[in-house]
Amino acid sequence: MLFEEYVKENRSYFLDKVEEISRKLMIAPEWLMAVMYKESKLNHKAVNSTSGATGLIQFMPSTAQGLGTSTTSLKNMSNIEQLDYVYKYYRPYVTKLNSYPDLYLATFFPKALGKSDDYVMQTSSLSASTIARQNPAIDINKDGKITVAEFKQYCYSQFDTATQNILKKKV
Repeated sequence: MLFEEYVKENRSYFLDKVEEISRKLMIAPEWLMAVMYKESKLNHKAVNSTSGATGLIQFMPSTAQGLGTSTTSLKNMSNIEQLDYVYKYYRPYVTKLNSYPDLYLATFFPKALGKSDDYVMQTSSLSASTIARQNPAIDINKDGKITVAEFKQYCYSQFDTATQNILKKKV
């Protein structure tokens, strides 16, 4: 499986659980591994010092609370225990996860799921420029806004062609 060498604890059990979750979500396990790799390098104890985002998919504090936990609790969980919350997070999106970029978009900006490539990521309380400024690697053309097309391009960036081809396969 892609990126399995980054799993430092409980590797065999972790990979089995990723397979199980992926079956339930009807996604390729490589997609889930790629999202966790890009978000945390598969380090379940990873914490973003600016936002407080924590764990395998960088749960925001408000997201953790919505899932019935906290970022402190998530950080203290094993990688296996944290996967239960990864599944719980993605479960509501199951019918919209048709590609690796869809899965990653559900993680990064779920409101944009199913939107056209020219859709600009912003909310009534978070401007497009703020989102772009906080995520400069995703604002590929540096115009101060992030579109779905740019996000899709970012999803595959940093990966070699062979890995990109694996991630582009449909389930």
